[in-house]
Amino acid sequence: MVSLHVVDVKSFMNHLLIQNVFDNFLLSELEIITYNQFKINGKLNTGWYDEEEKETLEDRQYSTWSEIKPIAFSLMKGKKVPAMFKIVLILSPANTKKIIEKALPSFDLSQIGSLYLNIRYENGNLHLITGVSMKVFTMDKTVEQEWDSNMKRFLKHFEIVFEEE
Repeated sequence: MVSLHVVDVKSFMNHLLIQNVFDNFLLSELEIITYNQFKINGKLNTGWYDEEEKETLEDRQYSTWSEIKPIAFSLMKGKKVPAMFKIVLILSPANTKKIIEKALPSFDLSQIGSLYLNIRYENGNLHLITGVSMKVFTMDKTVEQEWDSNMKRFLKHFEIVFEEE
């Protein structure tokens, strides 16, 4: 786990809400507080879809950020910034596999639950916190360390300025 303070909030928000930088992440949860408190659980309600639509989901359990982003944008835009927002993103299973196989080729992928990116804005400050859920207990932190370093490279690639806390 690593905690990062985003230096340029406006630029980050552009990457998050306007550009497609985070579009392939999955949404676990979203909470926005403006004139009301809005909460979205990103877990898909597969019972709502017909069989043909279910096939296009490809066993996906969560909405993509690109599907929810217009809703989040509509709730955040305006003259006032939100009092607070929290977004929990999950790296897609395909991208998780790419990262782990490249860095740790002998690691058993079935042991990994999810790789998370927690985004929290409050009092003018924006923080990113990485996280890993494992399906088995382990003292080995190599997956966590790889996710942390990969996320820092990702942010640097998109010129998102941050300070490690």
